[in-house]
Amino acid sequence: AQGMNAWLYSGGGLELWREVYAPHNLVPFPLGNTGVQMGGWFNKKINSVDDLDGLKMRIPGLGGKVFAEAGGNAVLMAGGELYTALERGAIDATEWVGPYHDKRLGLPKAAKYYYYPGWHEPGSTLELVVNKAAWDKLPEDLQRIVEVAAQATDLWMLTRFEALNAEALSEIQAMKGVEMLPFPSEMTSKLKTLTHKTLAELAANDTQFAKVYDAYKAFQVKHGAWNDVSERAYHDALTGE
Repeated sequence: AQGMNAWLYSGGGLELWREVYAPHNLVPFPLGNTGVQMGGWFNKKINSVDDLDGLKMRIPGLGGKVFAEAGGNAVLMAGGELYTALERGAIDATEWVGPYHDKRLGLPKAAKYYYYPGWHEPGSTLELVVNKAAWDKLPEDLQRIVEVAAQATDLWMLTRFEALNAEALSEIQAMKGVEMLPFPSEMTSKLKTLTHKTLAELAANDTQFAKVYDAYKAFQVKHGAWNDVSERAYHDALTGE
């Protein structure tokens, strides 16, 4: 989430976003971020990538496409149906958001295994979308108020998610019958390869997608190098890992 905001606000990402929306006469603004999400709730233990074969999981979007490429059965399902579907075995697994929202939905009572990390959704940026004609009619001072309010909401939501998820995670870990596990490295490696393949295919067939994707990747490399010697290095030193 921190890297995404860095790209959007200071790395050219927001300009590209607005370039994509411009033909539709829309002006977008970042309006919050969930932070890194969880991998999901499973009623079957995942020991290797082979365990994904035929596994019915509620997972939409590009994550669902990659999951299907890995052999899984990606299912589309509304959030309100997840608890019952998981409890009754209509699906084997589901991703939702993070500990706070997962607990509110009752998912710890419907599945045994809680996997991490959320490989498919490392931090969803929410958006405010304004009609361009209406935006252009606003005086500059009101435009600035909207911009700052959106930025404040973005910061508030991310920090709120961090605090609430930390509290909910400790409560989930204390629950009997819930086992929290990391995905096998073999599986995440396979999903990473398939993700890159899927994105490359999309880029090959859409010049606009390719432009955004290339810019994002270039920034990701630079930010990653900095993160390795700053946030990640500090975390490793702090935890002794």
